Amino acid sequence: MLYLQWARHSFRLTPAGSGGENPRVRKDVDHLPLKQQAELARVTQILVDEFAVAISRATQPWKKNGKILKIILFGSFSRNDWVDEPTNGYTSDFDILVIVSHKDLTDVADYWYVAEDKIQRDGEMARPVNVIIHTLEEVNQGLTRGEYFWVDLARDGIALYELPGTELASPKPLTAADAYDMANGYFKEHLPAVDRWMKLAGVSCIESGQDSKWNKNAAFNLHQAAETAYSCFLLIRTHYMPRSHNIKFLRSLAEDKEPRLIDSWPRATKLDRRRFELAKRAYVDSRYSSAFEISTDDLTAITAAVRSLRDTVEAVSREWLESLRQKAGL
Repeated sequence: MLYLQWARHSFRLTPAGSGGENPRVRKDVDHLPLKQQAELARVTQILVDEFAVAISRATQPWKKNGKILKIILFGSFSRNDWVDEPTNGYTSDFDILVIVSHKDLTDVADYWYVAEDKIQRDGEMARPVNVIIHTLEEVNQGLTRGEYFWVDLARDGIALYELPGTELASPKPLTAADAYDMANGYFKEHLPAVDRWMKLAGVSCIESGQDSKWNKNAAFNLHQAAETAYSCFLLIRTHYMPRSHNIKFLRSLAEDKEPRLIDSWPRATKLDRRRFELAKRAYVDSRYSSAFEISTDDLTAITAAVRSLRDTVEAVSREWLESLRQKAGL
């Protein structure tokens, strides 16, 4: 059992074997090393504390009485198959779901920006932390539809914090035929969108030969191509895509489901990692920061990575669709 003390609260991660309202969500973290248990406790504490601050001066009843209903760890650390290879540039992230009592409380800018910023800057964190915010209604709707992301989360997730009486709905199975129809629709819609962004990036790269200001346009288009490729994959495989333009977060979720996507982005050297960060920053900085600079060599390398990502997404998605088609007897 792990206890961690902070100035305002005493916080305890839920120990193995403790009782609870929802038997479908595990509560044990004993499979994790103590250091990672401490990191998770710290993340949970920051989320709880900063949410309390965010609603402390509220006047509307829904906001004043706003609550965190659950904080759930999902992904590789809940499944006990995480990877820690910092020398190779690959370390599994913490993936966290926060369930709140009202739809408006899912607004990141209003209620979660400070918490996310504190977590990102916290010296005790040895890995990235990705946080998604949803209402209990949204989660249960996904479960009753049989959407894979939520079904997997309910099965493998670990409740780090929860209030009584906030049970998740019983998952309902999705038929193979329905799963195929959904996934095939996502494939037909999103893969061509990746190609359109790649085409725009190519045009921008050509124009940059005459005017280097086009480099920023190319960087933005490549970011959008990567974001759309990850969205395509996640929707096909899990029926879920977070409301995020952060391709580092999307990459983490996608690679957690399909390790073959890892090789698309080289990450062994500082230059490799710097180029990915340039692509990540391009969504905002390429449009709004005069200090954002990206070279032709950077664009060439990022283009190759996004092209590899796009092709791998197509290949693994076609495999997935074929397996669903066969299961459905179509």
